[in-house]
Amino acid sequence: DYQLTPERLALAPAKALVMHPGPMVRGMELTSEVADSARSLVLEQVRNGVAVRRAILLRALGGRA
Repeated sequence: DYQLTPERLALAPAKALVMHPGPMVRGMELTSEVADSARSLVLEQVRNGVAVRRAILLRALGGRA
């Protein structure tokens, strides 16, 4: 079982953060409690990932990012 639960996250150092590039299946990879916790950077990572992929695609097609 590879799901990150609050109990497993509690075993990590207090400064450890949760990241996931998405798409994420709530309840399978991460519990909703972990995904929505103060230690989660999931939304920021997804948001940044979209911008990075867009810039790479523009550059690959000859545009400017």
